[in-house]
Amino acid sequence: MATGPGTGRQDPSPEVLTEAAAAFGLLASPARLHLVWALAQGESDVTGLAERVGGALPAVSQHLTKLKLAGLVRSRREGRRQVYFVDADDQAALVDVVHLLVGRLTDQTAPSAPARRLRGL
Repeated sequence: MATGPGTGRQDPSPEVLTEAAAAFGLLASPARLHLVWALAQGESDVTGLAERVGGALPAVSQHLTKLKLAGLVRSRREGRRQVYFVDADDQAALVDVVHLLVGRLTDQTAPSAPARRLRGL
C-alpha cells in the first residue's frame, strides 16, 4: 500500500475506497442527505422525518432502510414506533462531513452570495 507524500499515512485499500464510495453514493440523493442532516440534529421516527423533509412516508421509509443497511443510521424500537438516529460515536466523521459541506453550501447560497452549481464536476 502506498503512503501519501508528506503525510506518513498509508493510502486506503481498494475495499475501503469502494465502501466509502458506496456511502457517498447513498448520500448523493438529496432526500437521503436531508435525512442524515435531520438525524444528525436529533432522533426521530419515520413520520416526523417525512414531515420534516417533505417526503411521502413509504419513500422516506425506503431511504431509511438503505441508510440503515449501509450502517449510516441506526434505529431502535420504542413501543410501536421505530426511532432512527445517527450514532454519534460510529458516524462522527460522516456527520462532520455533512455539516461542513451542507453548511458551506448554505453560506454560499445566501442572498448576498452568488449561487454555485457543482454538477458536472
